Amino acid sequence: MTAPWITYRPELKVLDCTVRDGGLINDHHFSDDFVRAAYQTCVEAGVDYMELGYKASKQVFQRDRFGAWKFCDEDDVRRVVGDNPTPLKLAAMIDAGKTDWRTDVLPKDRSVFDMMRVAFYVHQTVEACEMIRDAFDKGYEVSANLMAVSRAAETEIAQALELVAETPAQTVVVVDSFGSLYAEQIERLVKQYLGYVRDRGKEVGIHAHNNQQLAFANTIEAVIHGANRVDATMGGLGRGAGNCPMELLLGFLRNPKFKLRPVYRFLQDHIEPLRKEVEWGPLVQYNITGQLNLHPRTAIQARGNPETRLRYVEFYDRTLNEEC
Repeated sequence: MTAPWITYRPELKVLDCTVRDGGLINDHHFSDDFVRAAYQTCVEAGVDYMELGYKASKQVFQRDRFGAWKFCDEDDVRRVVGDNPTPLKLAAMIDAGKTDWRTDVLPKDRSVFDMMRVAFYVHQTVEACEMIRDAFDKGYEVSANLMAVSRAAETEIAQALELVAETPAQTVVVVDSFGSLYAEQIERLVKQYLGYVRDRGKEVGIHAHNNQQLAFANTIEAVIHGANRVDATMGGLGRGAGNCPMELLLGFLRNPKFKLRPVYRFLQDHIEPLRKEVEWGPLVQYNITGQLNLHPRTAIQARGNPETRLRYVEFYDRTLNEEC
């Protein structure tokens, strides 16, 4: 009988993005009670970081349409977490092209946040580097999240990594936005990222989507090959097919500082009731867009229409023809 894996890497850190990624399925209309419970769960479970939402531009996104966690104003955040007198670090995502980062990202000494996660597509790398430097100069830990990496050419990824490696970002994240990557691709990307940033003292992270039911497996693959920053959500809650489930990840990592019981309590008391209101998970349309390496927006539309929700063949044929 093969002995179970009993060791762990103490340098590996876990980030919970339940509220941020989950907010993409309900326009960030989570109640204070839900967010507070998620926060308390992260504290009790020993999670290292919690991403509360976006700092989105109020010029781009209407405040009356989206909930508070689309904008993460300090008053809203402090209403739920106070001054955060815990070891848990708080993060917000700032999107290139969708954030008034010069004004809305306050100096760290005026904020309860500890980290800013700069999200960008490859063509936005120059702006992203400016955002990274701005956030770092304001006192934050900074993460660089290159999105939709599965749709970028290898030369584009290399050029982006060259630029990001010169910034003070402490973490560079492999983001499988469309849930289309397989283990071999994850291995290649993690090694490529490490080749650019490891000698500069930076860490590589992984953010996986579950379109092909590979988010957990791909996260494990990234860890095996040296990723020390890993993302997950409670119950896999997230846009479309969802993300790597926190309950599986913590069980895999074996670090005794992580506690699973608070996560299962959150699943029982908050995630299961939420399933009655919103839908997520690796459903057929998300499988299809994942296999075709496409953004899940068309799958989200199909799942949201009762007349098309179960018309799998029609969706497959239309998606395949549009891609061709």
